[in-house]
Amino acid sequence: MRSNIIKVVFPLAAALGLWLVLGAQSSLAVNNVDVKQAQLMSDQGALLLDVREPSEYAEGHAPNAVLIPLGQLSSRMQEIASYKDKPVVVMCRSGRRSAKATNMLQEAGYSQARNISGGIKAWKNEGLEVIKEHSHVST
Repeated sequence: MRSNIIKVVFPLAAALGLWLVLGAQSSLAVNNVDVKQAQLMSDQGALLLDVREPSEYAEGHAPNAVLIPLGQLSSRMQEIASYKDKPVVVMCRSGRRSAKATNMLQEAGYSQARNISGGIKAWKNEGLEVIKEHSHVST
């Protein structure tokens, strides 16, 4: 009985370990920039891509940020095709979703895609400009 458990558990543990190592390596491949670098890049013409949800974007976003939620990125990549060989800096709330988006962009050939470390939270913490959408309610 014990040898049967070992025969099952050991390969599963080995597979899990390999998956964790490869996953860590792929996340290390993401090129990160801090918010000051991202702002400078945006000022110099880079696409600032926000991959949060519309409600998050409305609560506050960086100037000139283009909203394409992460869940829609693969189907809407043609909208940013003109940036395939240009700098693209990707932002979310904290940097996790934007890291995924940056990986997606890099895999699609966007060689200059960069993840903004810390996302909009870091952007706000640095005191950089944030635009809030105000809903207009008619009475």
